[in-house]
Amino acid sequence: MSTNITMPALSPTMEEGNLAKWLVKEGDTVSAGDVIAEIETDKATMEVEAVDEGVVAKILVAEGTEGVKVNAVIAVLAEEGEDVGDVTADPAPAAAPAAAAPAEAPAAAPAAAPAPAATAATAPASAAPASGERVFATPLARRIASQGGLDISAVTGSGPHGRIVKADVEAALASGVAAAPMAAASTAAAAAATASGSAGVALSTGMSDDMVLRMFAEDSYEKKPHDGMRRVIAERLTESTQSIPSYFVTMDCELDALLALRSQMNAGAPTNDDGKPLYKISVNDFIVKAMALALKAVPMANVSWTSTDRLFHKHADVGVAVAVEDGLFTPIVRQAELKSLSAISAEVKDMASRARDKKLKPEEYQGGCTAVSNLGMFGVKEFTSIINPPHASIVSIGAGEKRPVVKGDELAIATVMAATFAFDHRAIDGALGAELAAAFKGYIENPLSMLV
Repeated sequence: MSTNITMPALSPTMEEGNLAKWLVKEGDTVSAGDVIAEIETDKATMEVEAVDEGVVAKILVAEGTEGVKVNAVIAVLAEEGEDVGDVTADPAPAAAPAAAAPAEAPAAAPAAAPAPAATAATAPASAAPASGERVFATPLARRIASQGGLDISAVTGSGPHGRIVKADVEAALASGVAAAPMAAASTAAAAAATASGSAGVALSTGMSDDMVLRMFAEDSYEKKPHDGMRRVIAERLTESTQSIPSYFVTMDCELDALLALRSQMNAGAPTNDDGKPLYKISVNDFIVKAMALALKAVPMANVSWTSTDRLFHKHADVGVAVAVEDGLFTPIVRQAELKSLSAISAEVKDMASRARDKKLKPEEYQGGCTAVSNLGMFGVKEFTSIINPPHASIVSIGAGEKRPVVKGDELAIATVMAATFAFDHRAIDGALGAELAAAFKGYIENPLSMLV
């Protein structure tokens, strides 16, 4: 009996992925646990293992295919000796219908292009899927079809295994394939979009995509389609700014004692056989530790918000913002309040390196209760950050700089950095947020307390 191989859910929030590479071909024999494919999510490339043994009878989704839905059948495994010519894939599980594309930011309206191959535009209607039959199409193709009022089941796909791609939909729209029946609300929305001159709306400006494009000469820019990471960042942060009532608290923290202790600790670090120090603690490592200890000192602020409950966390899991090419990761230092500065330093360096190579596991960057974003190394004096749910807070760290300060009745010079906290007011009230910020400042200005 044949077995379907489906697109796995590699994280709790994953809805689709890209099938980056097949490591087997049709006719290959595999055993349970063999790595058969590589899947790209929005933030990582993961390996897929066979769950049973058998022969790869059919590969239904070609490598390089984007937007493959979770639980969609990507290949079929036959038993040893089974006639692979008779093997067919069962329909995808009802739990993950392929017809529903995930909510995502509207893409730029497609530029007018000459009709592609005539087979896509003029294929007979009989070649299209029958009513009720599953339709294979990329998310972008579905979106363009929906925006154009096109019944996507009437389109013939030219992609791998008949998958409907963007060019097929554009060709069908140009040739006048029958429109899909639309609810009154959808019709009104499409009419409003048409009246504005575009079916897509740019979330960042409120302008239609066509309006934005018309402001620039065609040869003055180069389009770069949003990849999975960019889309997820945009969606989550837009959701955050629209749904989380945030407020901000800034504390100036003197760093001289911390810098002196850091120099002393790094100078006394043990060395390996090559004479290199086993650790080199950064100011950011102290900041992560201070944030963790502050959350333990003010446990009412160590929370996450849900519609029915506040989740009070038993440990302080602190995210550290890491910039990668055209994106951002926030790997989590779990139970940071229990770890030494050298352990935090080693863990952050390791996860930051793997984040840049997109080798982090989902459990290493999902969850957490707060985060640290540090732009001080760029000379930024002060800034605010957007809270990333399920966090209820984030601290933004500016550069340490020499400033005049008053100590007693004397004017002195101190190294000072600004720490700006953003809080979710649903979970952390103003006085509570100020209490957490004061606790953080106390640990930064008395760094020996972090070693006790």
